[in-house]
Amino acid sequence: MMHMTLYWGTQVTLLFSSWKTDSWPSYALTLLACFLFSVFYQNMEDRRLRFKTLASTPAAAPPSQSAATFLLFKLGRGRTRWGNPSRIAEAVLFGVNSAIGYLLMLAIMSFNGGVFVAIVLGLSVGYYLFRNGDQEEVVEVENSCACS
Repeated sequence: MMHMTLYWGTQVTLLFSSWKTDSWPSYALTLLACFLFSVFYQNMEDRRLRFKTLASTPAAAPPSQSAATFLLFKLGRGRTRWGNPSRIAEAVLFGVNSAIGYLLMLAIMSFNGGVFVAIVLGLSVGYYLFRNGDQEEVVEVENSCACS
């Protein structure tokens, strides 16, 4: 039977019927996986926003920057019959990040308190590590997922 209220326990079925915990070690590994997946989500969101910023800059990259940044600028100016390659890459990153966000949301919908806390802590730590730095604070409302 699926829980419809928040509960605390070590027996959880998470995302797939084969991902079940039945002991403290398996529950602890599940919580660690949820935590790390949440941190990874914030890292991917940071990469996507940085890529979007780099790809939308119209000026040529200065020679002091890395080769990867130079290639990014070259991609941003190049056009194919399918459109701008940097916009395609940005769309792919957005899709991957959205999928990760929805998987995190589905994991929280297991209604296990430990999973909820692990994901919220992972999102907070990931935000602190990757998105709370020297970059300007830009408010974007293009991702409708509540996990962003």
